[in-house]
Amino acid sequence: MKNTNVLISGASIGGPALAYWLTRFGFNVTVVEKAPSLRPGGQNVDFKGGPHFEVLTRMGVLDEVRRLQTGGIDVEIIDADGRRLTLMPGEFTGGELEIQRGDLARVLYDRTRQTCEYVFGDSITSLTQTPGGVHVTFERGGPRTFDLVVGADGIHSNVRRLAFGPESDHVRFLGHYYALVDISAGDFGPVGKMYNEPGRMASLGGPKAPGFFVFRSEPLEYDRHDMEEQRLVLLRAYEGLKWRGPAILEAIKESKDVYLDTVSQVRVDTYGKGRVALLGDAAYGNTLAGFGTGLALVGAYVLAGELALAGGDHRVGFQRYHDEFSTYAKISKNGNAGPFLAPATPARIRMRNLMFKSSFVFGAMMKLTDKFATNITLKDYESLLSR
Repeated sequence: MKNTNVLISGASIGGPALAYWLTRFGFNVTVVEKAPSLRPGGQNVDFKGGPHFEVLTRMGVLDEVRRLQTGGIDVEIIDADGRRLTLMPGEFTGGELEIQRGDLARVLYDRTRQTCEYVFGDSITSLTQTPGGVHVTFERGGPRTFDLVVGADGIHSNVRRLAFGPESDHVRFLGHYYALVDISAGDFGPVGKMYNEPGRMASLGGPKAPGFFVFRSEPLEYDRHDMEEQRLVLLRAYEGLKWRGPAILEAIKESKDVYLDTVSQVRVDTYGKGRVALLGDAAYGNTLAGFGTGLALVGAYVLAGELALAGGDHRVGFQRYHDEFSTYAKISKNGNAGPFLAPATPARIRMRNLMFKSSFVFGAMMKLTDKFATNITLKDYESLLSR
């Protein structure tokens, strides 16, 4: 097999999952991560449908993920006085299996840290493709040459920018922002509560859940690497909030960690360009539609499998990865949870709430999500490779 020396940018979910499969199929893998260490906490992520569980099972991590699951707890939708209006069921918010992103990242890292190289606290600064490889320079480490490079580095992918072109060519803002804040669940009770005012939503409380905020906005100017700027943007967006507004604003001010980003959509014509490929949010976007983690996990399996079946031929492997996976990833092109989570008017808030009161409408929504989650047939790559 050729092209066995692979660099992956990003050590969240997609990167370590890809590292697992590539090393299992005989590749040598280096993972570079800009953060100084694994990022703990973060939002709850979930799995739903046969393909997600099939990959978790084949990786041998399903039992561990189940042990760390958060439970998919029901969330009460409330009014300004804290009175319950309706219930968003846990099966809707947390799929069939829910876990904190940081816990999942740790599971995947522990499965791969002995079989591949991890470099934390560094980032790629340039990619130069040649007929025989990719010359890579880094912010801190010395230059190195790899056969292939994969960007699993999120919606603001550095690899995509360097190899595919500027972010403005591939990322479309969908009119909403979201924020995750490490507000203690105990401050707002053990039961998750979601409160809406036109164009903004605050969800707090519940086990292991950070404060979750979504608000409608025109594009904002701020440094997304500066947490204090993000904090100020969030505080301004939630000025005058009624339900427990002063307590929420104070909790945001006192929080040790605030993460703010856009709800956006990524569009690329192909997942591979020369010797560089994209995985997860770097390729499929982040629309808060609830499929991002599953897409990254399944995408890693398909990318590694197709590359191995092609004997390391990146031209064949990357094209087959795109052909096999692009239909399954269509939810990232069609979804946008911003208007659903933060409806723009009181009437739309009421309509959204009615969806959870109607068993017929709720059942239809669940069937639709089932369809999206299961719309792929996974190959048994290990069996195919052993023939």
